[in-house]
Amino acid sequence: MVLRFLTGGESHGRALSVIVEGLPAGLPVTEEDLQAELARRRLGFGRGPRMRFEQDAVTLLGGIRHGRTLGSPVVIEIANTEWPKWEVEMSPAPGVPSKVLTQPRPGHADLAGMQKYGFDDARDVLERASARETAARVAAGTLAKLLLSHIGVTVLSHVVQLGPERSAGGPMPTPEDLARIDASPVRCFDEEAASRMEAAVRAAAKEGDSLGGVVEVLAYGVPVGLGSYVHWDRRLDGLLAQALMSIQAVKAVEFGEGWDVAGRRGSKAHDAIHWNPAEGSVSGGYRRATTRAGGIEGGVSIGGLIVAHVAMKPLATLNRPVLETVDVVTKETTLSFKERTDVTAVPAMGVVAETMTALVLASEALRKFGGDSLAEFIRNHEAFVSALGTAPSAPPLALR
Repeated sequence: MVLRFLTGGESHGRALSVIVEGLPAGLPVTEEDLQAELARRRLGFGRGPRMRFEQDAVTLLGGIRHGRTLGSPVVIEIANTEWPKWEVEMSPAPGVPSKVLTQPRPGHADLAGMQKYGFDDARDVLERASARETAARVAAGTLAKLLLSHIGVTVLSHVVQLGPERSAGGPMPTPEDLARIDASPVRCFDEEAASRMEAAVRAAAKEGDSLGGVVEVLAYGVPVGLGSYVHWDRRLDGLLAQALMSIQAVKAVEFGEGWDVAGRRGSKAHDAIHWNPAEGSVSGGYRRATTRAGGIEGGVSIGGLIVAHVAMKPLATLNRPVLETVDVVTKETTLSFKERTDVTAVPAMGVVAETMTALVLASEALRKFGGDSLAEFIRNHEAFVSALGTAPSAPPLALR
C-alpha cells in the first residue's frame, strides 16, 4: 500500500502506538482531531465499564510540526490511563506473572496463539489479540479521513443489525446524518429498530451473554478509478475486504448486494449505466440508480457510493462463562476464564470499519493522484476529475 501503518502495544500495556507512513506534507492535524474520533470508538449501548476507565490520552510524537504533517512518518502514542494497575503484571522487565491463564476461551485467539508461539499463558496472546488495538487503527484512520476530506470523500457507518434485530432498510444515511447516528445509543439510523436493538442488548446482558451484528459502511464522493483490474492484489474490493476482515471478531464482508445477487438472474443483478453530465463530477457524468455492486466493478471504483456490510460475531468473553474449554496444563474440562467485557461492541466496530475503509481509500487515492504535498495531491485530483466525461481522443491512424 502507498499509505502504510504499523501498530504496537498490548491491551493493558503502558501505551499503544502507531506509525503512519506515506502522508503528503501540509495536511492539517491536531490532537483534538484524533481525540474526537477515538471518543466515537468508545460509543455504544452494551459497552462495559472499561470504556469509562480506558481513556485515550493521545500524544503526537513525530511527523507533525505546528499542526501540519511534514511528509515524514507520523508517530502517535495512546497512553493507557490504567497502566499503574497493570505495571507489575505487564512489566517488560524480567520476572514472572502473578497469575497464569491456562483456560483458553473458545472463539478467541487464545489457544491457537499459545500453540503457535509456544506460550503457556493465554495473556501472552490475548493482550495483543485484544480489540483494544483498534484504538491505534482509529488514530491512523483519522489521518486518512482528514486527507480524504480534501478531495470530497467522506466515510461513515451505521448499525443495520444487532443480535436478532434488523433495521427496516429505507434511505441510506448521508454525511449530514452522522451526528444523528452517533447520538443513537446503538448507532442505528432507524429509530424504531434502535429501540428493539437496545432491548436485545438488555436481554443478553441479563443472561451474561453477548451479541454480534452487522454495520453498513458508506463512502461518499469516491472518484472513479481507484483500484485496478490489472493485478489481483490491486483490486479495490479485495483490498477493502482484507482490511475489513482484519478487524477483530469480524467474520464476513459483503459489497453492495453481494449475497442476494448470487441468487438472481443476470438481468436483475447489475447496475444499469446512465448518462447525466449534471450528475457528480467524480463519475464523469455516468450514474447508476442502484448500488448492487457496492460502487466497485472489476476491482475499480465507479465514481458512485461505495457500500460494504461488515458482520461481527458475538464476543468470545462472556460475563457469565458457560463455554467449555480445556485447561492446557491439566487437560481437564473446565470453563473459559473471564476478563472485563462488553455485551456487544458492534456500534464501536462500525467506527473501526470506517477507519479501515478510509485507510484503503486514502492509500489508493495517493497511488492514483500522487503528490508530495497536500496542495499537489489536490491539484492532481482536480485535474483528473475535470478531464472526466470529455470525449476520448481519436485512436492513432495505424489503429483505425
